[in-house]
Amino acid sequence: MHEQLHTSDVVVVGGGLAGVAAAIAAARAGSRVALINNRPVLGGNSSSEIRVWVCGATAHGAQKYARETGVMGELFLENQYRNPEGNPYFWDQVVLDAVRAEPNITLFLNTDVTEVTASGPEDDRRVDTVTGWQQGTELRVTFSAPVFVDASGDGLVGALAGARFASGREARSTYDEPWAPEIPDGDMLGSTLFFYTKDVGEPVRFVPPSITKDIASTSILAHRRVDARANGCDYWWIEWGGELDAVADNEAIRDELWSVVYGIWDHIKNSGEFDAENLTLEWVGSLPGKREYRRFVGDHVLTQHDIMNQTRFEDTIGFGGWSIDLHPPGGMYSSDAGSKHLFTSGVYHIPFRSLYSQNVRNLLLAGRDISASHVAFGTTRVMATCAVTGEAAGVGAALAARYGVTPRQIGQSHLTELQRTLLRHDASLLGVELDDPDDLARTASVSASSTLETIAVDEPEQALVYPADEHDIGIHLPADPAVGAVRIRLESESEQTVDIELWSTDGGENHIPVLPLQRRSVAIAAGRSWAEASFDHLPDSPEDVVVLLRRAPGLSIVVAPEPGPYGVLLLLSRTPATASGRPQSNAWSAAELRRHSPVMTVSGSTGAYRPSNVVQGLLRPFAGPQMWSSDRMREGSPEHLMLTWPEQVAIRRIELVFNADVDEDLVNLHHHRTPFPVIPELARDYRVEVNTAAGWQIVADIADNRQRLRVHELDGPVAGSAMRVVVERTNGSAWASLVSVRAYA
Repeated sequence: MHEQLHTSDVVVVGGGLAGVAAAIAAARAGSRVALINNRPVLGGNSSSEIRVWVCGATAHGAQKYARETGVMGELFLENQYRNPEGNPYFWDQVVLDAVRAEPNITLFLNTDVTEVTASGPEDDRRVDTVTGWQQGTELRVTFSAPVFVDASGDGLVGALAGARFASGREARSTYDEPWAPEIPDGDMLGSTLFFYTKDVGEPVRFVPPSITKDIASTSILAHRRVDARANGCDYWWIEWGGELDAVADNEAIRDELWSVVYGIWDHIKNSGEFDAENLTLEWVGSLPGKREYRRFVGDHVLTQHDIMNQTRFEDTIGFGGWSIDLHPPGGMYSSDAGSKHLFTSGVYHIPFRSLYSQNVRNLLLAGRDISASHVAFGTTRVMATCAVTGEAAGVGAALAARYGVTPRQIGQSHLTELQRTLLRHDASLLGVELDDPDDLARTASVSASSTLETIAVDEPEQALVYPADEHDIGIHLPADPAVGAVRIRLESESEQTVDIELWSTDGGENHIPVLPLQRRSVAIAAGRSWAEASFDHLPDSPEDVVVLLRRAPGLSIVVAPEPGPYGVLLLLSRTPATASGRPQSNAWSAAELRRHSPVMTVSGSTGAYRPSNVVQGLLRPFAGPQMWSSDRMREGSPEHLMLTWPEQVAIRRIELVFNADVDEDLVNLHHHRTPFPVIPELARDYRVEVNTAAGWQIVADIADNRQRLRVHELDGPVAGSAMRVVVERTNGSAWASLVSVRAYA
């Protein structure tokens, strides 16, 4: 056995997506980071050992413009390019490569933290060291750092350090949460095991092992769906242990889950009810995927009210959008539905005060152990949201180490720098402007070769019609500065009067109709015709609105089978749902008509795509698309955006944020297949030029780009009076677009 002392600025314990994001973020913020994981692969529940889909704010498409950016966004985009089929082993390597790309990270795989030394009184504890055992090398490593991040999922580090935590379900009276039980208990969400199947092209028999359970003798078949075509996370409901201790009883929980997995397979193969003769088991999990254990207490406990009210926190560091998704404690044996969901009208915010321990002064929290009630945990627990909290915790840890202060002091005295750093990393921060005094672009005037100034979609030869007789149809679009007459191409089986309404989304977090504004009744002829609704909506500031076409017998809307201007999105009503009197996002679906656009025109010009958007500081759609868009590109004719200064400036670093269509729902595994390897809206080939005393000089020339954030460090300062980004070709979009352009000396 060998002993080793490893010293760093930040120690991150846990190599799930929360820990990975924390380590990468801290490293990029300048810290030396030790990332410790007790498994041979990174990714936690998303890894090839467990194989859970990475869910997040998009909520499988229920939320709009909600896909994460930052570290999680980079992983999504890279996996889509390398691994569109969703191979779990390739996903492992995408995550591992992201960590290995950071020179400031030292990675310790197969290293189980078993000891924590901490000091100080109960109200002011401090983690001094953590010690891990690496079995394959017989190495015992003690890790020392001024700041630690507990991203372990179960919260072992914080518990051993004496951090206050909650577990189980709080009483309804604790936080006045309608979804909490009247009486508190220790029940939690259970653990899960999955399996994969394979068609081998010839008959395969299955001899059940001794652990196999006869599921016909249980309640499973009466309340859960068994399907021979299902694989992996399709069987998310194979869940048990919610009434046990997920850690102390982990071995018993695994055995029970195994018994049901093999019982399900025995039923599929040997009951005679399925066409499964040529199917075999390709993989069965051995490591239960845990959903819930400890939830640490921070300076703010996130609650159901924060989620449903979409509370805007001063110290917001990211957002989520998954529903409050709670499961019955009995799991797969429960007669209740496998899950119940409560959606907001859009995404919600997460405060930094929920990411550090209330009583351990140098401990940050990331992932499913952040400070939240059991009910609020029902949404923050999904992995892409865990990564969002991880990235923020990582930056917070790096700043705390840099300044020699506590995470609490970062939130109190360095909040602007925390949020600014997150925004420069392109993190998932919504509604907060990047106001960086060092950014030279803020002092420049901005112009472009062309700008999209009208919202219109022409009727193509291959136009489609989509029925509007059973569903209301919404058209989401920016109101900047106003919405006047809207003409929509319709098709009707008869002459009739249709109702067209204008609704506000009631906040940049939302992209569905929430508040009614105006209503018009319009007579249309039989056949294909234009319906014009004359509105006169002039908001105090730019916002998103939804033009709502009410369903009518024999009515259809004419659509183009391609995207329209960015920010124009077709919505299809589902079963109406409300929460606290407000519509829920899942009551409106964009899935059926995503990447289609309504044939329509909006009168007047729009300022939603003005060139100056790239320096105004908002980096995601929020009360408008918040980007520059060119007019439609012409073949062989590049588009450019230009920054001009009144006098020469010296530029050493350039940061570009391109449009990666954050409305497109990406996933790491097999939930669905996205048909393109690279987001079409991304600039593919581009160059950056600086207008020097000798003329225009190319300082960056990029081909085959597939990422949203691109940083160009120049060999030395380049002095010039103007800089332009020239987009020669996109990855398929008809428009060149840019979200942000920043320049630094």
